[in-house]
Amino acid sequence: MPPKDAAAVDDAALRARAEALGKALSARGIKVAAAESCTGGWIAKVLTDVPGSSAWFDRGFVTYSDLAKLEVLGVDQAVLARHGAVSEAVVAEMTAGLRRYTSCQAAIAVSGIAGPGGGTEAKPVGLVCVGFSLGDESWTETRRFAGDRDAVRRLSVALALDGLLEALAAG
Repeated sequence: MPPKDAAAVDDAALRARAEALGKALSARGIKVAAAESCTGGWIAKVLTDVPGSSAWFDRGFVTYSDLAKLEVLGVDQAVLARHGAVSEAVVAEMTAGLRRYTSCQAAIAVSGIAGPGGGTEAKPVGLVCVGFSLGDESWTETRRFAGDRDAVRRLSVALALDGLLEALAAG
């Protein structure tokens, strides 16, 4: 579980998570793909900062707009219209798209409202949904993070890396 305080998730902490995830993926001989919205490619950046990441990181997509989610990942337009981009239903569709369009056995998708604007009463700033897929299993998680835009995005990256790492460790 990532810290609730972004100060505890500095660049070195994200790097350590990425290195641990890389080792876990390498041990299983599998690759991961990422689809990112609010993190804007930060997950892919952190993962590819690790030397040798080409052995376990396949690709990343920044699907920031709704149209990108539809065109690049094949998110169902009805699901997007019904639930909105920041929803567990949409990140589940995003991970399904990664699995459908890549040969990766692991996938991470993130969508959220990093702020400072864009939040609503129903979906406030700091709301983040993450989708995961590993082998035949898929799951989603929703968190609300406090802090500024950088803090929300940093904590979202940590949540995504930790979630897949925990699943690899458990399985």
